[in-house]
Amino acid sequence: MSGKERPMRLGIMGFGQTGRQIYDLAAATDDLKVMAIADIGRPDILHYLLQSESRHPERYHLEGNFLVSDTQRTRLMCIDEPVEMPWDVFEVDLVIDATGVYSSELDMQDHLAGGAPRVLIRTLPTDNIDRIVIPEINGDTADRRDRMISAASPTTTALCLLLHILSERFVIESGSMTTVHAYTSDQALQDYAGSDYRRSRSAPKNIIPNGHEAGKWLGHVLPTFAGKMHTSTLNVPVQEGCLLDTTLVLDRDDVSAEDINDAMRDGAKRYGNSVGVTEDPIVSSDVLGSDYSLLFDARGTLKAGKHFIKTLGWYETRGHAARLLEAARLYRRLDQAAGVA
Repeated sequence: MSGKERPMRLGIMGFGQTGRQIYDLAAATDDLKVMAIADIGRPDILHYLLQSESRHPERYHLEGNFLVSDTQRTRLMCIDEPVEMPWDVFEVDLVIDATGVYSSELDMQDHLAGGAPRVLIRTLPTDNIDRIVIPEINGDTADRRDRMISAASPTTTALCLLLHILSERFVIESGSMTTVHAYTSDQALQDYAGSDYRRSRSAPKNIIPNGHEAGKWLGHVLPTFAGKMHTSTLNVPVQEGCLLDTTLVLDRDDVSAEDINDAMRDGAKRYGNSVGVTEDPIVSSDVLGSDYSLLFDARGTLKAGKHFIKTLGWYETRGHAARLLEAARLYRRLDQAAGVA
């Protein structure tokens, strides 16, 4: 960052795992400053949780209601809902809603009404949105007039990167994706009446089939794939680490598994911040701590019949936290280009 430029001022709603990862990554930079965090947790417990999973726990200490490091002095606000948060007091440039809960147009409007110039949600939207942006894929479509933005989801981003790279070399007619996904904080630890039958069952005891909305929103990022992919989830008794299992139908019958792997190796060179390729026989715990949104598993590529290709890729939430900050920086650059940052 140039010495003449002030850091981008961020707000974070929700200090769960993704919120903590966003904060930890931002604290390692000099171009991002987190002004405030809204979460109902006690400041001492939020600080404790951040230290428990940070690579550099000694970096952070607590001063009253402020989380402090060499680069940050962040106010912790005991607030539960977007409508309650006075973002204007902190003069933020953008708010990242990391809750995974407040994804509707009304929720995002509440952030804007509280003084957030823009809101970026960490999951897919519930309804209306100005834009879904994955900077390395469709960042060139971003418009500084965007106010309500989604950075997709970890699964959607992994799938989009895979499809984007492969479609540069091959014609993909259709496909299906199943994410073998760690169980999530909104699932029950014990059997408990929930939003549907299967999600009422204990997450640590079961493999639980679920739908996934990536297919619904895929065309917003990759227009040529609108309506072409079926997406679903298997939530499994693992706390962290996910596996993207994708089967693609190609128009050609002469594409080998190694052709697919070579395309992904080339793609990883061009999208090195987001995509990696592993040649090793890894398992889910090996991806923990990775900043990649997709770690493609070259050993998992298989060809079935003439036109079917099956691929595997790994990911976890830290990579998505990194992509959220890249999306924030993208809009900062748009503002700077317009002379308003």
